[in-house]
Order: sequence, then C-alpha cells, then structure tokens
Amino acid sequence: MNKPLAERIRPKSLEEYLSQEHLIGNDGSLTQQIKKGLIPSLILWGPPGVGKTTLANIIANESGRPFYTLSAINSGVKEVREVIDKAKNSGGLFTAKNPILFIDEIHRFSKSQQDSLLGAVEKGWITLIGATTENPSFEVIPALLSRCQVYTLNPFGREELEALLKRAMREDEFLKPKNINLKETDSLLRLSGGDARKLLNIFELIISSQDQDKITITNDLVSKLVQQNTVRYDKTGEQHYDIISAFIKSVRGSDPNASVYWLARMIEGGEDLKFIARRMIILASEDIGNANPTALIMANNTFQAVNTIGYPEARIILSQCAVYLASSPKSNASYMAINKAQQLVKQTGDLSVPLHIRNAPTKLMKELGYGEDYKYAHEHENNFVKQEFLPKEITNTKLYNPGDNQRENGFRTFLKTRWGDKYKY
Repeated sequence: MNKPLAERIRPKSLEEYLSQEHLIGNDGSLTQQIKKGLIPSLILWGPPGVGKTTLANIIANESGRPFYTLSAINSGVKEVREVIDKAKNSGGLFTAKNPILFIDEIHRFSKSQQDSLLGAVEKGWITLIGATTENPSFEVIPALLSRCQVYTLNPFGREELEALLKRAMREDEFLKPKNINLKETDSLLRLSGGDARKLLNIFELIISSQDQDKITITNDLVSKLVQQNTVRYDKTGEQHYDIISAFIKSVRGSDPNASVYWLARMIEGGEDLKFIARRMIILASEDIGNANPTALIMANNTFQAVNTIGYPEARIILSQCAVYLASSPKSNASYMAINKAQQLVKQTGDLSVPLHIRNAPTKLMKELGYGEDYKYAHEHENNFVKQEFLPKEITNTKLYNPGDNQRENGFRTFLKTRWGDKYKY
C-alpha cells in the first residue's frame, strides 16, 4: 500500500492499456511497430493523465529494450549526457534493440538540452520517446522534431474514466475486498479534469477515508471529502483551461482590469509565459484583426520579448500587451471569413481555377488559354479593374463582411467603390 493506486494498477501490456485505439488498437499506428520492436524516436503529445508515461514503459517492455528515463524538471545537459553514455554501453549500435530514453515533459528542456540529444538520436545510440502536454511544434527544436514521429493521445471520456475506476475496484488488492458502489461519478470526473492519475488519487482518498467496507460513492460524499482550493491555479488541470478562457474572454470583452487580473493569476500560478504570449498572438488576429492590425504586431513582439527577457520582467511586457489588446477595437471578420471559406471548400470540392488567372509558364499552357484575358490591375486607373477571381460555380459568393469599426468601415467603403453591388453589404 506504499504505492499510490495509479501506480498499483498501471498497465504493463498493450492488452491492459486503456483507450487510444487509434494508436494501439488492432489497426493502430503504433501496434505493429511495438510488436515488431521497430520503434522510431517519437513524441507523445496529450493532456495530463492520459497514459504517455505508461505507453512509453509498455513500448520498452514489449520490444525488450533497456529503458532509461529523465524528467525535464530536474535534469540538465550533464544528466542527459550521463544517461546517453549508459545507453550507448547497454545497447548495440544501429540495432533493433537500441535503448529507449524516455523524457517526461520534454517541452521544458532548453534548446541546449535538446541539442544534446541530437547526436545520440542521429547515430542510433538511443531511441528517444518524449512526452509533452504542449504543442511539440512550438516547444521542440526543429532539428529534433524532424527526427521524431509525433503521436497525439486523446483525452479520456466519461466511459473510459468510469472503466478505469471499475478496473481499480476489480483488480487492486486493497480495493477488491471492499463493497464499493459507484452510484454517482459526476463530482469525481469533474474534479479529475479528465486526468486518470488525478482521478485515481481522489478515488483512493475517498475510499481510505471510510471506515466501513461497504461504501457508496455519491457526488455529495466526494464534495465533502475533497478539499478544493478554488484560488489555487493548477497549470496542468481544469483550472489551466478555465483561467486562460477567462483571460481570453476578458480581453475579447474589452475589459483591461479583468484581463490583467487573470493574467496575474496565471503568472502567480507558474504558467508558462510563452503559452500566455502565444494565446495573445492568436487573440490579436481572431478577435481584433483588421480593426487594429497593429495588435498582431504588438502580440508577436511580446512573444519575442518574453523569449528574450524571461521572468520576472516579462510580466510587465505581458501586462502591457494584455491592456493594449483589451483596449483595442474588436473584429472577428477575418476569422469568420476563413471559417466560411473552408466550409465552402468542403461543400464544393476542388473547383477549377478560372483559365484567365492560371499560371502559364510554358508555351503549351499559353496555347490552351492559361492566363488569357487576365487584366493586370496596375495598368488600369486606381490600380483596379473588374474581373472574376472565384470559380464560376461560386461567382459572387460573399465570404468577408467587414466589421463595424473605423478601419474596416474604410475597407467597406473601398470595396463598395471598386466593386459596386458585388461588395454591397
């Protein structure tokens, strides 16, 4: 009973592994590779508690490879090199049994730490498996990412989390003798935030707090026994998503006071400052757009500055940007336009490009009419001439509707002046 429940029932084989059918089901992309022992270096990307570490262990067990592990939180370049040296001595060079080096939270590794892995991966001394909760394209250096396959692990749903609880009741030596009735699970699932490890920890806490062997799990029981500090910021759980949502909605709602408050909550909770800065870049385009194009420049410069400066001074830069974005006029016209355009593409398929705006680099293409009748705008008054640019099947379709703000009202006037009724809103 020294081990926590999540560790006691951790799956040890593919057959025991729960969920992620797209990866380890009968037709999963990893299944055959694992069974053959031909494992590429890979990055496992997914939210907390969905089995990234467990899957790495299973891969090592089923392929019969030596297994080494590092945590990015407490390992530096020195530790990386020491483990690589051990791995080199335990495995054969360029063989199917190269040792596996598992790095948890690889997104926390600095560039120099990630650089120290490159040679070992390239030369086949190790097979790297990294686990991350952050988008690898942002956090893993391109040279390392290009040498790894990225596999996405999906969040657990209600059925999978309840199946995990039932497995624990059925298989764990401590829980098996008890008569446990899962009458209600909503509170358990909500408090876990979809994190299987957290779910099992809460479940074990509930069971351990009961003196009797007959236990009925209800939402009220869970709420009474689990102390929830609502001010606490959990950057890997439900609060992470709730607070970034509150921050984004406050900026979108043009409330700088609330924006700075939620920003402070994230900073005080230890949130990754680059994560906050990235969200502001997206927000600057999605929610402000051409109502104030400088917002995107400001947000992008903020991201670069945060990378350069770091904490604690970066908090000032983030605050300046958050206040600027919140105080800017808002427009989601560009966001809505691309949504409509993508939907139109899905509905209409690959429509032919009109002949007059096709590229005509060869004589044959010119003979076929490519580029014929194209009117070069700069040869006409006001650098404009009316011609059709959409496929004939969707001629006159309106996708962009300028927002009601000073700058985009100018766009509206310009388009109406040039196009007349075609751009009449």
